Amino acid sequence: MDLRALAVNTLAQNKKAALLIGGAGVALLGFGLGYKYLRKSEKVVRVGVVSQILIHPLKSGKAVSVALAECQKIGLKFGELQDRHWLVVTDDGHMVTGRQEPRLVLVSLTCEGGQVCLNGPDMEELRFPVKQPDNRIINCRVFGADIQGRDCGDEVSRWLTRYLGAEKTFCLVHFEPQMRPRRPIEIEPLFSQYEQVAYPDVGPVMLLSEASVKNLSNKLEKEVTVERFRPNIVISDCEAFEEDSWEEIQIGSVRLQRVMSCGRCIFTTVDPETGIINRKEPLETLKSYRQCKPSEKHIYKSSPLFGQLHTVKKTGILQVGDVVYKISRG
Repeated sequence: MDLRALAVNTLAQNKKAALLIGGAGVALLGFGLGYKYLRKSEKVVRVGVVSQILIHPLKSGKAVSVALAECQKIGLKFGELQDRHWLVVTDDGHMVTGRQEPRLVLVSLTCEGGQVCLNGPDMEELRFPVKQPDNRIINCRVFGADIQGRDCGDEVSRWLTRYLGAEKTFCLVHFEPQMRPRRPIEIEPLFSQYEQVAYPDVGPVMLLSEASVKNLSNKLEKEVTVERFRPNIVISDCEAFEEDSWEEIQIGSVRLQRVMSCGRCIFTTVDPETGIINRKEPLETLKSYRQCKPSEKHIYKSSPLFGQLHTVKKTGILQVGDVVYKISRG
């Protein structure tokens, strides 16, 4: 049945429906005119190009570089891979990251045909189903907030425990759609009460420019790569730290809203190529020139700022090569 036939049928069956549809039509017309007016008042300026899209399925694990991704409210998604939707925890549910276990950065988690593929140096690949509905649900703690995760099984637990070589027992959990997400506002009051995330530190999307990484590398004895800072969207063709001023941007059909800068911690001192933590650089250099304004000390304290945290105003598809537009309203 086409749209016109469906409308006629509905009207014939129910006069009240006709009134509702008519009212909705007027409301939509008004909204359309208002939206058109808002669009007219917007100023759009090209500020860069998307050079990389990185999904980190496993929190603290290796990034997966993709050519395009779906940008959902909760973060980036490509097929069965969703950003920070798998998490290593201790047997009592507390999160484990590269801060405590630096070699986690060498662990690769990918998905293929409904199977998760887990890989690490000197380890045999382990495959297991993405969906394991009969497995237990574990109550976890991520930065002091409660969140659930589906246990990925004993075999995965043994694999991780053997890889990390610790006396503790580690488990892998998966965040599923029906589970209650975390609310970033509980950690950072600058976020809206409506924003939700799975296992990221705070926000659903982190953005960083190549020029900012190059600027930092020029101040170091050994240059660093963008992977060390674990962004989702990497931007080229802009000046260093220009991304700090992009309050609202459009990439493809996606709208992103900047919330705050990303305050950096000891995790930046883990080399993503070796899994070795030096506990000094590049954090010390960042602290020397990337401190916040005195008026923002209550937010960032002594953490240096590098990269920008965004929320998703409008969902859609992102692609490498997409032009980035800064939005302002006159």
